[in-house]
Amino acid sequence: MHHIISIKDFGREEIDSLLDKAEEIRNKGIYKRTLEGKIAAMLFFEPSTRTRMSFTSALNRLGGVAITVDSVEGSSISKGETLSDTIRVVSSYVDVIILRHPKEGAARMASEFSSVPVINAGDGAGQHPSQTLLDLYTIRENMPLDGIDVGLLGDLRYGRTAHSLACALTNYDAVLHTIAPPGLEMPDSLMNDLREKGLEIIEHENLESAVKELDVLYATRIQRERFPDSASFSSIANSYRITPEILEGVRDSLILMHPLPRAGEIDPAVDSLPYAKYFRQAENGIPVRMAMLEETIL
Repeated sequence: MHHIISIKDFGREEIDSLLDKAEEIRNKGIYKRTLEGKIAAMLFFEPSTRTRMSFTSALNRLGGVAITVDSVEGSSISKGETLSDTIRVVSSYVDVIILRHPKEGAARMASEFSSVPVINAGDGAGQHPSQTLLDLYTIRENMPLDGIDVGLLGDLRYGRTAHSLACALTNYDAVLHTIAPPGLEMPDSLMNDLREKGLEIIEHENLESAVKELDVLYATRIQRERFPDSASFSSIANSYRITPEILEGVRDSLILMHPLPRAGEIDPAVDSLPYAKYFRQAENGIPVRMAMLEETIL
């Protein structure tokens, strides 16, 4: 079985191979129904729009079908069943499990009990490998992945998309710039791990001091659901906002990305600028997740 749990499990050749496969799928435009008769379990114990719908769309385009659980309340976990028992049972019904869970490490644990491949669709503040692969795909559409300056802006403490992308960049000749509100800096353990793997990291106090040095600006929202209380969230919310004025004088090749949903950190006036790539980024989830499904099921 080929589980997809963390981007840390991938080397550069594996990442490039999946991105090449996704590009081939997109360029063909006509999809072979390679997953005809295959069934995926969509176990989403956290809210999701883009990840869940793009996985379902990718599966349907390849001829497969999905069965879903949309919440803890809609599953036997609400009756006291353990996640491990749920995974054991569900894996006997399907060909792949796509799991989103609020607890970091849940996908890794699920892979130990599943009789079919598990794809991590986000586990707490941990990893989100399918998002990272489509992020890399989007960057590669616009520029080489080597020799670039990538800025991560926003919630770098809890943001699993930022964590995953930073880990992926250790496979490339890139420089990472971090810009985070006080208290939401990237965890020291992750920073140390990234540096040990050779990634150059430059820390900035504010966006204005960094933005003109970047090829990629990857913004994230402040995640209310990760905070222990509303007071902690309110003290940091709305601490940064990307406007057309902030983007004046940036590199012509700059691309602005965001995993969405956004919550005020990007002015809608930016949407019409050539830098804005976040809607294309969301669209890229289809070919990338098609490639992932074929990789795990076939």
